Amino acid sequence: MTRPPLTNMQTRDVEALLHPYTNPATLRAEGPFIVSRAEGLHVFDAEGRRYLEGMSGLWCCGLGFGDAELIETAREQLGRLPYYHLFAGRSHEPAIELAERIKELAPGAARVFYQSSGSEANETQIKLVWYFNNARGKPQKKKIISRAKAYHGVTIVSASLTGLPYNHRDFDLPVDRILHTATPHAWRGAEPGEDERAYAARLARELDALIEREGPDTVAAFIAEPVMGAGGVIVPPEGYFEEISAVLARHDVLLIADEVICGFGRTGQWFGHQTLGFKPNAISMAKQLTAGYAPLSAVAIDAEMAAAVEDNASRIGVFGHGFTYGGHPLGCAVGAKALEIYQRRDIPGHVRRIAPLFQARLRALADHPLVGEARGLGLLGALELAPDKSGRAAFEPAGKVGARMAAELQARGVILRAMGDVIGFCPPMIIDEDGIEELFAPIPDALDATLAWARAEGLMR
Repeated sequence: MTRPPLTNMQTRDVEALLHPYTNPATLRAEGPFIVSRAEGLHVFDAEGRRYLEGMSGLWCCGLGFGDAELIETAREQLGRLPYYHLFAGRSHEPAIELAERIKELAPGAARVFYQSSGSEANETQIKLVWYFNNARGKPQKKKIISRAKAYHGVTIVSASLTGLPYNHRDFDLPVDRILHTATPHAWRGAEPGEDERAYAARLARELDALIEREGPDTVAAFIAEPVMGAGGVIVPPEGYFEEISAVLARHDVLLIADEVICGFGRTGQWFGHQTLGFKPNAISMAKQLTAGYAPLSAVAIDAEMAAAVEDNASRIGVFGHGFTYGGHPLGCAVGAKALEIYQRRDIPGHVRRIAPLFQARLRALADHPLVGEARGLGLLGALELAPDKSGRAAFEPAGKVGARMAAELQARGVILRAMGDVIGFCPPMIIDEDGIEELFAPIPDALDATLAWARAEGLMR
């Protein structure tokens, strides 16, 4: 695949920007992919070529691109109240309306607190957990358990929660008080003959042993994505959260659901924890909270946490946490409209109706020799590329085959994300049968081309 010379816009970009999650050397050689506009399921590059955006941007544009209602809501809000804050008892209608809508949709939510990103939401979660345990007289109960391959953000503590090595290397992370337990990936982790239930029970025993080893009086919370996103769209084994929740309850350990990717219909219910059958004490949300149209995140906590936090803040005299843009009126107005649209158009119902076709097309690719596992839930999916189907082998070096596959797909008009050698799927939730056909039609050819390249490179027989 030969590369054309860099355009003027690409050269300007390389000289001006430091790109997240990008190899700078590759960027200098190949230039950035410039997106000029978007509409519906599609984005268009600077030369006008059209691509189906199979990742909803970064897991967030659940209503696709160019939704007229969201655009008009943003325009009206900017004309009415372009900025205000929630400090010192100030408030505004969009913040109140959105919090009420979140409480309506999230069972058990008692209070809502706003930030601008999922990273900030999870950073806030940990501060609230520490504050909560101080408030109830348990100052030693501060350790947080996350999982290998989890993704919870990039701020100092949220990046420590993230269980991906490149988020830690040379950033002096993770910080202390952060622990990691096993990734719940049966294809990779289950023993021969061990079914999903038995595997889930074993993971719960390992978690229990970790808590006992650390001391239950020192462990405060367990944080989990219902379906792990950036770690490879990993769907937990049957019974996993049932087993895990019992361990946490026994040790008085809070359960935080990171719903930044799964929330607001992506799995066919309002939240992923509803689809997977567990009850968290707190929920982090972002991305589809505003359908990606404005930066906003939120944390929802249950009544016990809310009462302890508010009582403690009253004793101190102030709740000493907050962000300049937390509860920004633009984000809140767009978020309230997005949630209203999700309800009015029954987006979770649409996901439940269309997901069987999406999952069938995804799993039909499992027999290809380059695909180790095809997996997914709702409108989330992944193809794990591997040298065989055993679940024990991986490409060396990691990431080259996935990157090639993503490039082959982009050349065929489909944008998906390579996470190492896993190809992730997260199309806008408005996708229909024709969109699913457009998404999957070029994939077999792209797999064949990638397989031929991998064999030529000596990466696979």
